[in-house]
Amino acid sequence: MPRIVKGARPSPNIWNSPAVYELENRAVDPDGAIEAAIRRHRSWAGANVLDVGCGTGYHLPRFAAEAARVVGVEPHRSLVDQARRRCARLPLVEVRQGTAQDLPVPDASVDVVHARWAYFFGPGCEPGLAELSRVVRRGGAAFVIDNDATRSTFGGWFRAAFPAYDPAEVERFWAIHGWQREAVDMRWSFERRQDFEAVVRIEFRPEVAERVLAEHRGLEVDYAVNLWWREF
Repeated sequence: MPRIVKGARPSPNIWNSPAVYELENRAVDPDGAIEAAIRRHRSWAGANVLDVGCGTGYHLPRFAAEAARVVGVEPHRSLVDQARRRCARLPLVEVRQGTAQDLPVPDASVDVVHARWAYFFGPGCEPGLAELSRVVRRGGAAFVIDNDATRSTFGGWFRAAFPAYDPAEVERFWAIHGWQREAVDMRWSFERRQDFEAVVRIEFRPEVAERVLAEHRGLEVDYAVNLWWREF
């Protein structure tokens, strides 16, 4: 198994700092707003679920509690190994090494796809969209969670860190490809200041991170995301 699959798009936060990213996963959306939004469109109860860019498998046990079968796909070998250890006692879960643009799953074998801050960031992800069309069976649905840079405290930080990011262009891209958007309000909630600081430093370049930490003294952050979704 290669260390990283050819063609993978690097994720500098989780690839370089998986332990810190685990802290971020624990802090994200403690109220379950994203999950509730997905369920409004399609439940995964009894479904075959595919988690694209599953990382260390943080979300796989949650899906496995209700799904018929869960497959996580991740290009980075060390993260694949961690996800497999996390799910070692879950017989319905399988973790495979692969990329979004070359998914290691059969045609028309998936009911629900979940991709959270992984690969699908608008223009340039067309090969991955083609793969979703191949693997999702009729009546299935795919969900992509990404940042809403137009609002929220976190959105302001994101705009400062990535000034070239064009939310209008991204929205046009998804609309052209037949996806719909639901705006979701959620939050980060940390137990310790040191965890918040560590996460900010893996998400933003140093000058932006230090400005954020100087300006924001709390442990909670209002955070807006887009849920992009479509039925097949």
